[in-house]
Amino acid sequence: MYRQTHRGSRQPATSLFKRRSFRGRPTVRSFNPDQLIRHTINNGVGQNEPSYTARHQFADFPILEEIKRNIAQKGYTVPTPIQDQAIPQILAGRDLIGVANTGTGKTAAFLIPLIDKVAKNRAEKVLIISPTRELASQLNDELLAFANGLGIRSVLCIGGLNIFRQKYGLQGQFNFVIGTPGRIKDLLRTRNLTLNNFQTVVLDEADRMVDIGFIQDIKYFISLLPPVRQSLFFSATIDGKVKEILGCFVRNPVTVSVEKQEIVANIHQEIIKVIDQHRKIDQLHELLIRKEYEKVLIFGRTKRGVQKLADELVKRGFKADAIHGNKRQNQRLKTLEKFKRSEIKILLATDVASRGLDIPNVSHVINYDMPDTHNAYIHRIGRTGRADKKGIALTFC
Repeated sequence: MYRQTHRGSRQPATSLFKRRSFRGRPTVRSFNPDQLIRHTINNGVGQNEPSYTARHQFADFPILEEIKRNIAQKGYTVPTPIQDQAIPQILAGRDLIGVANTGTGKTAAFLIPLIDKVAKNRAEKVLIISPTRELASQLNDELLAFANGLGIRSVLCIGGLNIFRQKYGLQGQFNFVIGTPGRIKDLLRTRNLTLNNFQTVVLDEADRMVDIGFIQDIKYFISLLPPVRQSLFFSATIDGKVKEILGCFVRNPVTVSVEKQEIVANIHQEIIKVIDQHRKIDQLHELLIRKEYEKVLIFGRTKRGVQKLADELVKRGFKADAIHGNKRQNQRLKTLEKFKRSEIKILLATDVASRGLDIPNVSHVINYDMPDTHNAYIHRIGRTGRADKKGIALTFC
């Protein structure tokens, strides 16, 4: 899978992120990329596990026929493990803790039963909180696809889009509110949104929300919710500050854990040695002109660096564009759609795009700049090799 350049025993995870201090500079983390990849493989991430046999087909679930037709139109027949285990519990009205990594199908695991719940009781209101604008927007798109023809209305409440349109949507009839913590807090402050009439609440990617500093906001939202509700909690990990939220959020929950350790089993990982920093862009160019590089996602560390690299690739004749925090939300969404439809071949991004986004048929992920953590590395490369397809992940060092 890659040329091993270090000998010796297996290294613990902490050895991947050694701290170095420089006189007059803050402490920073350094990486050993070779150990990063070896650690990913040796710790089971990438090894094939016994195949899962689903207990249900989508046709078996007691949900409306219209929803089953929409599921079939998306090409789904056999539920993923988390869908197979979570959907019956959510349909039964249970609180649920879902421990699942990206790419496990958890979005459909909660959307399908909640759409059925709303369709059978139009007074039902569902709040879904997601860490990023892109994830919230993707959730809304999935909701509209699964609920096609049912007349179910949603309001997407995220920053970067017109807040007045969102306020107007909240004044009418709606069943779902999907939003990010910052915009939800804004709407609560202006009293355009109240939380005491939501019977169902979903916290999606809870660990990510904690990572980016939303734990106090989440606790505040929970304090405003009605005590009698159905609460669904999804997270890749349950530890530390994430546990602080669980105690006041779910009641007598059922736990479904399908940590997808084989998430990179279909991903071939390689290291690209950069001998001359001034030729790094040329090395990237030489890769991208190859025929097999059909749909490429490139990760950089900074917004400025990502945009500069995207501009240079466009000058060199590549169909490329970038998403990062300096771009308006509608620009980022349009760029993502162009990449999904293969109107552009190369998408450059900061880590805003590495968590949970479902971009089909990404042939290659390239870490042009090293990620900050091992988890970030896993989430980045998890954008390829999805849905049992093969993928390739390259890391420049």
